[in-house]
Amino acid sequence: MNSDVSTGACVVEDAELHVRQQGDGAPLLLVPGGLGAADSYRALAKRLSADHTVLTYDRRGHFRSTDDSTGPIPVARHAADARAVIDYFGFGEVTVFGSSAGAVIALDLAARYPETVSALIAHEPPVVGLLPDAEDWFADAEAQVKLARSGDVLGAFTRFVSTIAGAALPDLRAVRLPNEAEWALLFDRELLEFYHYLPDLPALRKSWVDVTLAAGEGSRGHFHYSPARVLALELGLPFAELPGAHLAPQRNPAQFADALRRLLP
Repeated sequence: MNSDVSTGACVVEDAELHVRQQGDGAPLLLVPGGLGAADSYRALAKRLSADHTVLTYDRRGHFRSTDDSTGPIPVARHAADARAVIDYFGFGEVTVFGSSAGAVIALDLAARYPETVSALIAHEPPVVGLLPDAEDWFADAEAQVKLARSGDVLGAFTRFVSTIAGAALPDLRAVRLPNEAEWALLFDRELLEFYHYLPDLPALRKSWVDVTLAAGEGSRGHFHYSPARVLALELGLPFAELPGAHLAPQRNPAQFADALRRLLP
């Protein structure tokens, strides 16, 4: 196993993405969710790099990546960024894993650029527009955005995390919110784009990409579980349960990597 990590800067439209590569074997792109940090997959990537060349990156505007654009960041822009990362490392086609917002981006990547994706595992994409109570989830997201834009980023964060299975909301009354600027960016420019995104069902149906929808065993009964299940049924695609809840790729990387490896080609 080659455990060496190499980093670089991938230039895309209006941004420069901090990218990372490690390991040997078939290429595997991990698309970051949440705050868009490559480091969120650090432990998972280390384990998967035993038999894969693992590619990760910071999403535009987050952490070590820049962004000179303004206004909402569409999912399509994120998908184009993911494709640019694949091209940067010189791979024509890769397996893709994405969790949460990363799964939304990965679904759009597979629909728009199927020639770059050999297989995709989409873990708990928050495509709430597929749910019967979609308007309630849209309203909740809009309330979070309103709080953050008013300066109450901690209030928006608290409301956001309270919906996530297994998040174990900490007592933050006397603690400054870590990565507050990153959360502010998510609420101000990205969250509504992710929540209002609907996958291109016709493109995914006719695509040759091997797509698996997945959700955590610990997420049953929570809203992150349902969209993956509904989308799998809608497209007639495989659905898999993975260990843990929504944050399992970060919280339980060893167990999650073992289960994920069984889904990888």
